[in-house]
Amino acid sequence: MASGFFALLDDIAALMDDVVVMSKITTKKTAGILGDDLAVNAEKATGFVSSRELPVLWAITKGSALNKLIILPIAFLLSAFAPWAVTLSLVLGGVYLAFEGVEKIYEFFVPHKHAVETIANSDLSEEEQSILEKKKIKSAIFTDFILSVEIVIIAIGTVLDKPILFQILVVTIVALIATVGVYGIVALIVRMDDLGYRLVRFSKKEKSISKFIGNFLIKALPVVIKSLSVIGTIALILVAGGIFVHNIEFFHHFLEVLPSFVKDFIVGLLVGFAALVLVMLFKAIKKKLF
Repeated sequence: MASGFFALLDDIAALMDDVVVMSKITTKKTAGILGDDLAVNAEKATGFVSSRELPVLWAITKGSALNKLIILPIAFLLSAFAPWAVTLSLVLGGVYLAFEGVEKIYEFFVPHKHAVETIANSDLSEEEQSILEKKKIKSAIFTDFILSVEIVIIAIGTVLDKPILFQILVVTIVALIATVGVYGIVALIVRMDDLGYRLVRFSKKEKSISKFIGNFLIKALPVVIKSLSVIGTIALILVAGGIFVHNIEFFHHFLEVLPSFVKDFIVGLLVGFAALVLVMLFKAIKKKLF
């Protein structure tokens, strides 16, 4: 009896060891979207009055957790009863990722005006600030939902050939990392400038280490957010290209002489460009008809 109990513990330990290893691999595969998720949410969590930054971020975090609770059961049901739907969703998600990455590149070279809303505006009444704050929170949660679908689908696609229990454990761990890890880092990022201001203000000497660090943190915040956006864009295209190369036979044998990451980037770039052209054509036709 005792030997059977210890054998069970040994099996559980082996399973958890495999889960941890696979979770690391899956997290690496979703790193591109996690990076983009981090960049997007860091950007959306800024522009508020300092005292409202953390409450707003907490509201977005709760919305993100709710998103995962909705997405995960549906994804596991598809994996158990219609695994082909996971692969299809993976490829469609790859098209969206490629489009999103190429669209950012296009907007960089062909910039156009965006409506910029900021809550940190003394001209707005408390009621107007509250309405605008809720609007930005809803927008952030919706964006998180789209990115969460992509993260979960890619995570499941990585362990699609494994037993359902294994899939649940691995994907749930990745989903937790995507929520706690991303929003924890975002909280640190959005408070960088506030910490910098405190260090500068409490520094009594004109030239001191605390004042230097404070000024560095204040100046670093926009650079960090911009860098995350660039890294996230490149990662989006690489992740999308990897999805196509591994799931579509034609792309699997496309440009085989090139290193895998270069091939992934080129494939992601081509598919993203094609998707961007189609979307622009659709918008132009829609504008003419209506």
